[in-house]
Amino acid sequence: MKLQRKNGLRAAALGALAVSGALVLTACGSDDNTGGTTGNGETTSAASNITCEGAKGKLLASGSSAQKNAMDLWVKNYMAACTGVEVNYKSSSSGEGIVAFNQGTVGFAGSDSALKPEEVEESKKICQGGQGINLPMVGGPIAIGYNVPGVDKLSLDAATIAKIFDGKIKNWNDPAIAALNKDAQLPDKAIQAFHRSEDSGTTQNLGKYLGATAKADWPYEAEKKWPAPGGQAASGSSGVAAQVKQNEGAIGYFELSYATSQSIPTVSIATGAAAPVDATSENASKAIAAAKIKGTGKDLALELDYATKAEGAYPMVLVTYEVVCDTGNKADTLDTVKSFLTYTSSDEGQKVLSEAGYAPIPAEINAKVRETVAGLK
Repeated sequence: MKLQRKNGLRAAALGALAVSGALVLTACGSDDNTGGTTGNGETTSAASNITCEGAKGKLLASGSSAQKNAMDLWVKNYMAACTGVEVNYKSSSSGEGIVAFNQGTVGFAGSDSALKPEEVEESKKICQGGQGINLPMVGGPIAIGYNVPGVDKLSLDAATIAKIFDGKIKNWNDPAIAALNKDAQLPDKAIQAFHRSEDSGTTQNLGKYLGATAKADWPYEAEKKWPAPGGQAASGSSGVAAQVKQNEGAIGYFELSYATSQSIPTVSIATGAAAPVDATSENASKAIAAAKIKGTGKDLALELDYATKAEGAYPMVLVTYEVVCDTGNKADTLDTVKSFLTYTSSDEGQKVLSEAGYAPIPAEINAKVRETVAGLK
């Protein structure tokens, strides 16, 4: 839990940056952040290796709220380096981001689930001569946050999590929870389970985890729309986190950065390893490191092992993809998309993730992301 506190201190700094809806920052030069020019004529930041060649005007993007805190920092850093460029990322949901992308209203979309075949087919109407592809850019744990005064440490297994969110376990002192937390003073208090109200890649990844590890107790398909009856709904990861923070007896799921920034305690997952595994960036990285590319061609969609029992590997993870056209990106934003995603996939950009409670993409996979970004047309 010490690592969570450490990440919490780091993530607290995000509060000054986080805003509801879209983040719009206006870049301007200063004495401390003046640009220079490389031998190739590329504009760079004196404080970074961000290259801005060709980037201009306004770039609109939208989608996943899971990556919001990372995107806030990326946008701030990028716009400080690339004077005169405006990047506007609207944090909504994965589903809304894909809809916007396939309507041609954004330069790229953020999604916590890879494009479905029908979404790829639809993208061909926008990507002239090409199609939408998935570029893994952000990794991290899906934390199960809870609000039970007096219970500072809580462990749950997949079956118990499934029963809680399916309304089968209704009280905090239920025998199934007590059996996993013999030293905890669990109250006779009703559980308030919160889920996402809109189509969400975070919801879908939670469903994939429960489907892989507790199929008998979670008979639902892994979809973006919340499938189980009952419970209470809130909008966005920030909304679910806010409800958990405000309501005693509450439990919900959201990215770790939302938990650390609001000091919400998180569940350790009993995976079958020697000890329950805490939700930390480091532990999520151990699970994501085993990911395999399942996409074909330039598509880099990943297959994750949600049922891992490796020591110290936190299995409830997600990867956020930036969805772009492999060919047929809009001419007026192509250079800016390439410049921005070159930064986010760089060593410098990926380092931001660790500092903000996320997990970097494994180096071997990220090398392919960089290669693909460089070849976007």
